[in-house]
Amino acid sequence: MKKALILALSLSVMGLAAQAQTAAVQPANAQTKVAGPQIQFEEMKYDFGSVHTGDVVEHTFKFKNVGTQPLIISNIGVSCGCTTPEWTRDPVMPGKSGTITAKFNSSGKFGMQNKVLTVESNSIGGNAMVSLVGDVKEAGATVSAAPAPATTDVATDAKDAKQKVKAGDNKIKAKKKAF
Repeated sequence: MKKALILALSLSVMGLAAQAQTAAVQPANAQTKVAGPQIQFEEMKYDFGSVHTGDVVEHTFKFKNVGTQPLIISNIGVSCGCTTPEWTRDPVMPGKSGTITAKFNSSGKFGMQNKVLTVESNSIGGNAMVSLVGDVKEAGATVSAAPAPATTDVATDAKDAKQKVKAGDNKIKAKKKAF
């Protein structure tokens, strides 16, 4: 009787060991697909640097649906009427990308700005937030150009990009012109 019990126990342990070896093992850093839509942004915050009051700053936030069902953005709330959003209105299929373009009008604004856009969607993570930040200076004040975007495209024609830079008294004054 004792031998039969030991034999049964041994077979059970060997069966569990064999099953454990055939089970798929995922690395600790592996990202599992989430059941449902899920939004993932390339960047959550854009720093536009310094601009003069009255300048309009525009930036496009790119996102991807990393979930398993279509992602639908129903609305984008803004923290101020000075910021207007435009976004991909069609459902974003799993693995596909979309955009949100935010325009900030700095008229009547001075000092550091943090304009938050609340993205309302059917993402399982709930609402997401992205923001535009920067400094608005009075007209005629010296401003620093926005950080250079991470791109390899270079304007080769004067019509593509215009920027005046004046150097004097160790100060650099940049005047931006919208395209």
